[in-house]
Amino acid sequence: MVDGKPRSAGRSPPDGGWGWVIVGCCFMMTVCTRAVTRCISIFFVEFQSHFGSDYAATAWVHSLVDCTTMLCAPVGSMVGNRWSCRASVILGGLLSSSGLLISSFSNSLEFLYVSMGILTGLGFALCYTPAIVMVGRYFRRKKALAYGIAMSGSGIGTFVLAPVVQLLIELYSWRGAVLILSAFVANLCVCGALLRPITLREVEDEEAQSAGEEKPGGLSVDGEDTVKPPKSEVIQCLSGDFSLPSALLSGEPTPKPGGRRPCFRTCFLTSEEYGFLLMPEFLGLAASFLLLASGCSLPFIYLVPYGLDVGLGHQHAAFLMSILGVVDIVGNITFGWLTDRRCLKPRRLGCYIFSVAMEGLCCLFVPLLRSFPLLVPFAVLYGYFDGAYVALIPVVTSDLVGTQYLSSALGVVYFLHAIPYLICPPIGGWLVDVTGSYTATFLLSGIAMLASAFALSLLAAIRRCRAAIRQRSRPPNTANDSNVVNGFTKEAVCHATIS
Repeated sequence: MVDGKPRSAGRSPPDGGWGWVIVGCCFMMTVCTRAVTRCISIFFVEFQSHFGSDYAATAWVHSLVDCTTMLCAPVGSMVGNRWSCRASVILGGLLSSSGLLISSFSNSLEFLYVSMGILTGLGFALCYTPAIVMVGRYFRRKKALAYGIAMSGSGIGTFVLAPVVQLLIELYSWRGAVLILSAFVANLCVCGALLRPITLREVEDEEAQSAGEEKPGGLSVDGEDTVKPPKSEVIQCLSGDFSLPSALLSGEPTPKPGGRRPCFRTCFLTSEEYGFLLMPEFLGLAASFLLLASGCSLPFIYLVPYGLDVGLGHQHAAFLMSILGVVDIVGNITFGWLTDRRCLKPRRLGCYIFSVAMEGLCCLFVPLLRSFPLLVPFAVLYGYFDGAYVALIPVVTSDLVGTQYLSSALGVVYFLHAIPYLICPPIGGWLVDVTGSYTATFLLSGIAMLASAFALSLLAAIRRCRAAIRQRSRPPNTANDSNVVNGFTKEAVCHATIS
């Protein structure tokens, strides 16, 4: 295979082999993107003193990096889908390294907004989604564990980089530290070169045989390899017209979207690739992500300044970020391993809700913690549950829309983080300027994350009630029913085509 062009008809996800190299590359990608983004908060005080700016203006640097990374996530998905994940990550590595290199020569905050905030953020966006998607293509049975290990790079990177960056600032000033970080981020190009493309079968014959049932017409029972029909047929199902596509009625596979298209269409979005946007469950998940993104970034930005404000030294304040980072690793891996177990695999969404709610509760107690021994437990708990939910975002999204649409769905998911990442850190800084303390900022963070958990819990409860009602209203014998096609009700087939 060259740049995503298949040599053969396809293969099953190997669940190992070169897949572990892909996990290692994704791990390094999260170190170079998310961990470096978190460590920008260590430069907060340096930028503020050097440029003589207030909290709100300085917070725009970090928020622009996060916002651009998430806002341009669909661009990374599009480049990965149209050309290859390898090309997207290599291009992103070049852009992000160049942005940090230019930032080391900055003479104003406005220059940092463009070089570090926009250029580096765009490079991170081109790397982030394609590398995560590659892990999902190489793993199925061990997917949550693989994602847990891959996403733990943000925690390990934070643990290692936080004290190193603080030391570099003390030795070489903030300019020298940013220059060294630009060289470190250039390793993304190496990671991209190792992302070997893989073509998967549309339907996993092995799983169908092991389950003892035949999957009709390319439909997957678990929804992961569902082949979507054209948009007109999706809307036909949504409108209540259950006349099915002829391919589904005959048991023949529906043509896979994303086949050969006219050249001018290959650079633009297609309705077939974004049919999952019509799913009510995905819309509810998207709303919860908006609330989550409004609060999750604030502790990473303001924990170090808060530690300095309550009297901690620079090393102790930076060490809190290291503690948060190393415990983040434990959350990534343990939650990934646990949710791959048979007893918890059907309850991944519940585990995700629990971890987000616990993060929100931790933030509500921060104003009461005004010493290093008291802030350490906060860093431990917040870091653990942050690692847990971060590892589960691609897993929960994949469970909902399927592996085939994971790239586009993750692009939308991370895009939804963009606006909160842009406006919430400056709002947090404005609250500090107005109130003279960090209490309101951490309360805002906690309330937003609790609201996210509550919204998703409500959606899960409604979904469970609807499933129970459908189960009770289903006739006991549908084998000879005219509403049944290849063992599936027409309503179920329509739901499979749009999920």
